[in-house]
Amino acid sequence: MLLIFPCSSSQVDTTACFCRVDAGLKTVAGARRYVPGTRPCLQPDIKPSIHPTRSKPTYGNRSRNQSPLLPGLPDDLAIACLIRVPRVEHRKLRLVCKRWYRLLSGNFFYSLRKSLGIAEEWIYVIKRDRDGKISWHAFDPIYQLWQPLPPVPKEYSEALGFGCAVLSSCHLYLFGGKDPVKGSMRRVIFYSARTNKWHRAPDMLRRRHFFGSCVINNCLYVAGGENGGVHRSLRSAEVYDPNKNRWTFIAEMSTAMVPFIGVVYEGKWFLKGLGSHRQVLSEVYRPETDSWYPVYDGMVSGWRNPSASLNGHLYALDCKDGCKLRVYDEVTDSWSKHIDSKTHLGNSRALEAAALVPLSGKLGIIRNNMSISIVDVSKSDGLRGASAEHLWETISGKGQFKTLVTNLWSSIAGRNRLKSHIVHCQVLQA
Repeated sequence: MLLIFPCSSSQVDTTACFCRVDAGLKTVAGARRYVPGTRPCLQPDIKPSIHPTRSKPTYGNRSRNQSPLLPGLPDDLAIACLIRVPRVEHRKLRLVCKRWYRLLSGNFFYSLRKSLGIAEEWIYVIKRDRDGKISWHAFDPIYQLWQPLPPVPKEYSEALGFGCAVLSSCHLYLFGGKDPVKGSMRRVIFYSARTNKWHRAPDMLRRRHFFGSCVINNCLYVAGGENGGVHRSLRSAEVYDPNKNRWTFIAEMSTAMVPFIGVVYEGKWFLKGLGSHRQVLSEVYRPETDSWYPVYDGMVSGWRNPSASLNGHLYALDCKDGCKLRVYDEVTDSWSKHIDSKTHLGNSRALEAAALVPLSGKLGIIRNNMSISIVDVSKSDGLRGASAEHLWETISGKGQFKTLVTNLWSSIAGRNRLKSHIVHCQVLQA
């Protein structure tokens, strides 16, 4: 039973764009059947899902007297209510009827949620299981539950050294990597948190694996890595602009590198990795000048992985289980402040912190056993040691371990430190 709360039609942003991804609505007039006053936008079409689907029947022109989204309410008021339904229920809403499915499969619905500040962030974890297979899982931090996802496409089910990044807050890209049989790849695919499907994107210009990648101004940058089976390091770099839907080369790195750590800080991309003679190298890329420079300052020398930038500050983990954070001080060019939870879990591979990600204004720490902690670093100024304990919160172990599957994940990771580990972790909004 769907409960409808009193809403005002003024809460609906009737000037929000209606993106053409809605396959059932081909014209602006079709969009206005949902909300009066909508206008088209210039966002490019999303290509069809890469998974085969049954062909859809062709319908004639819809009746102008089609049934409302919610009986007794005008459509704009109905949408004002539907966009407030928690994200965890959206999968069910798509099953109600065709109109609801079309509404919740397009950008218009989620653009309204984002503009009103009610879009929700989920954590997406990509793991390599004990048999070498890639699997992935989505965690809802509000209800603290793991959510079902469509399987990873076959070409990435066993890939090594592939990249992972998020564009437009809701598209998770997998790109490059090494196929165990075919070698290095140029392939690019992306998952949309709005459609819950995988799609194809243009291939990269160079085949590469074990490379560095980042997102600056909603453009995807890749650099370095290896090509082919001869372990030849690369200097080349390229960028993907989703608005133009194409890749272009950018300036080459100063020297060939296989990066093992990277972060965007103050609009610049810092990379640290191994050169062709296995020596440690560090470079920084400046997008505004399209140039690379070697860097050897205190930030890079004391830099550890995982790391993340949030609200103008650079953070990195200071222990294997991620229970202590360090903060970079640009004035002294050193890593000084410690934010300690005082609850350290151990040094096993299962408890090792694999990712540090911004999450709703806080930092999320994700470990190989799928446990997750969050730290409210916005309140950490001037706090050290024991006084910072209250900033930490464990959001795993409450909701997700209620299921048999997640209990198995935890026990498997705990018994054998080599059976599974996290290779990528990202946050998507919808």
